[in-house]
This record gives sequence, C-alpha cells and structure tokens, in this order.
Amino acid sequence: MGIFSFFSKEKKETLDKGLSKTKENVFSKITRAIAGKSKVDDEVLDNLEEVLITSDVGVDTTLKIISRIEDRVARDKYVTTAELTAILREEIASLLTENHTEDLESFTVPEDKKPYVIMVVGVNGVGKTTTIGKLAYQFKKAGKNVCLGAADTFRAAAVEQLVIWSERVGVPIVKQKMGSDPASVAFDTLSSAKANGADVVIIDTAGRLHNKINLMNELTKIKNVMKKVVPDAPHEVLLVLDGSTGQNAFEQAKQFTAATEVNALAVTKLDGTAKGGVVIGISDHFRIPVKYIGLGEGMEDLQVFNKKEFVNSLFGE
Repeated sequence: MGIFSFFSKEKKETLDKGLSKTKENVFSKITRAIAGKSKVDDEVLDNLEEVLITSDVGVDTTLKIISRIEDRVARDKYVTTAELTAILREEIASLLTENHTEDLESFTVPEDKKPYVIMVVGVNGVGKTTTIGKLAYQFKKAGKNVCLGAADTFRAAAVEQLVIWSERVGVPIVKQKMGSDPASVAFDTLSSAKANGADVVIIDTAGRLHNKINLMNELTKIKNVMKKVVPDAPHEVLLVLDGSTGQNAFEQAKQFTAATEVNALAVTKLDGTAKGGVVIGISDHFRIPVKYIGLGEGMEDLQVFNKKEFVNSLFGE
C-alpha cells in the first residue's frame, strides 16, 4: 500500500506554504467582514458570502455553505464571530466528504487492478504533462513499476516534455511519430505495460480546445481501444485543472465532464495564486473527488489531497 501512514510534518509545511496566498486573502477578507461584530448576524453572513464568492469558491457552493452556517446559528441561538472560522472549517470539510473526497495518505493503486490505467485529460498549459511526471515519480517512489504513454501526438513539445520526464524519473515511455493516431499509442502502451508487468500506466492525451466536439469522439476512441488490452481500462480519468485560473477552471471542468467520464481531479499551481478556494467549489459542483493538488515545481510538491489538512491549512487549525 502506501509509503506513509500519516500526514507528515514536511507535507504539512509544503501545504501551508503552497496555500499561504489563498489563506492570507481569505483571512484578510473575513477579518474585514466581522470587524466590529461580536455575534454572527445577517450582516456578517452577507459579508461572508461575498468573501467566499470573491475567493473563487463559486456562487452555488457559497450559498450552500452560508445556508449551513445559518442553520448552525439558528440552532445554537448565539454564535460568536470568534467561532466563525471553526464552523467554516467543519462545514467545508463536511461538504468535501459528501462529494466523495477521501483523505488519502499516499500514492496508492488498487492491488487487484494490474496494470492500473490512468488517462489524463485537460487543456494545454494547466500543468498536465508536469503532473504526469510527478505522478510517475511518486508511484515509483511507492515501489510501483510505471509506464508512460505519449498519446498527445498533436504537439511535438508535449511528447518531448513527457520523454524528458520519463528520463528524469527513470520510467519507460511509449511514443510514436507526430500526428499518429492517439488511440494507437494507447494500445501500444497498454500492450507493452502488460507484457512487462507494469503496475501503473499513465496516458497523456491532447489538450486542445476543450469546447470542440471532436474531443469527445477522440477520448471515447482511446478508451475503447484501451479496453481491447485491459477490459476495464481506464480505471481513472484524471482531469488536470489550473487552480490559478479560478472560475475558468470551472468552465474547463464543465466541458471535460461532458466529453468523458472524469472520476478524479488534480488541481495545480495553487502555490502561486490566492484562488485556492476553487478546489472547494469544483469538488462540490461536479461531485468528483479531488485526488491531487500541485503546490510547487518540485517532485515532492504534488500531494495527495487530504481534505482535513487542506481545510485546516486554509482556515487555521
């Protein structure tokens, strides 16, 4: 199974540092929202609603959170502003739990699925290839045999970048010439992985404009061809989103979830933005678990998502 059985001090420090801009943004807004108030009343809730929306949590999710806090205030009769962050933390953690987001401890894959096939989707520029490289590193570190497939055959840079990552991590890669059929690359990758006893296969796919109808057809074709080699593949369709784009990430998630059966999310570039609240909103809106978050450029800066630690880091212990 995993290589860690707890959320280590080092991982906590990386998380705190990576979310520092979002935390500073949210806390400064909350401080202003409750200035001069001792009790959580309608005015405080209105101000808090504005704080969450402007922190990229999203309108629908914000209204859901505010409604839950209103219920708490009505039930407990008197709730002080000093208690507000604790209540926020509890309600957001509860919301993430309902959205099937589990507190993962390490980079693990089911033992009964070999090879475990991950198809990675997302538009160009979100950190997709980098995320694949870091995933490969983390799985290899966990003792897994990993194989990469360069099925984004429309951009030479995408293949070249993935080759560099495969060499850096020390894992094999299957690729073909530019313009080759992506489904053919996926077929060859799974065939090679199966023959060589790979535990994990990670397939890159083209990140062209996410609003094109042919994206659905292409991804469907890749999935159908995979099944000829591994009948229940892909086991995971991982959508990579750039957290720094805020609400634009919502639109990308909308298009990709319509194009294919996304069942996991990776949100990258959270270290350079104050828009980390988008993780909460996207998870809630699409009911898809966040599995990984990107907190920096280093190999170790891709973390499995732990909702409890995420919320604690964002809103204080």
